[in-house]
Amino acid sequence: MTIRIAMWSGPRNISTAMMRSWENRSDCSVVDEPFYAFYLAQTQSPHPMFEQVLASQSTQYEEVATQLSSGNVTTPVQYQKHMTHHMLNNCFDWAIELKHCFLIRNPKEVVASYTNSRGVCTAEEIGIIRQAEIYTLLTQQTGQEIPIIDSNDVLKSPEGMLRKLCDRLSVPFEQNMLHWPAGKRDSDGVWASHWYHSVERSKGFAPYQEKTILLSDWQQEVVEQVMPAYMALYEKRLR
Repeated sequence: MTIRIAMWSGPRNISTAMMRSWENRSDCSVVDEPFYAFYLAQTQSPHPMFEQVLASQSTQYEEVATQLSSGNVTTPVQYQKHMTHHMLNNCFDWAIELKHCFLIRNPKEVVASYTNSRGVCTAEEIGIIRQAEIYTLLTQQTGQEIPIIDSNDVLKSPEGMLRKLCDRLSVPFEQNMLHWPAGKRDSDGVWASHWYHSVERSKGFAPYQEKTILLSDWQQEVVEQVMPAYMALYEKRLR
């Protein structure tokens, strides 16, 4: 029976590098942001490659949810990369039997990176408040003690944090998770050509670097809106 793992993140995290890490295991297949087309169809948000994303996936929530919970998987482990802002309702019945984990990142870094990529940034678009809401919902519905990892902790100690995460998810750690071949993947979403340039060049997790981040007034306002939600998750993170 396949172990299905749902990783709940927001944009401009190390979520795609984490997907590479899991896909490089000997026993794992991955799913890249399966609710993206649903989110765009519902919100009509003017994202890059809007039409291509809609054409690449089902826009029907129940259809996607059924595939993720009971669709055929040929590997012992399936890793699902989810963006929390894509989840527009609180219907998570499909996810009760999955194992869950959360990947968080300091909002200052998220806001700076997201703005650099799109030129705009709102609290809703980076999904941090929604991340805290989903953590509460899934904890209540599944009864799991859901592990949370912070991206900077991972970059400082990739092996240490991945070992702790695998232990909490009751799957064996593999050394293969620390490195992977550079390049594109068939499993990447169609949006990879816009968003995944750095990851496509990578062969492992980038070393942690302390950054000086200068934000405008409006960027700082976004950070202040989402910081309480981030801190609530940060205090529960694996250490």
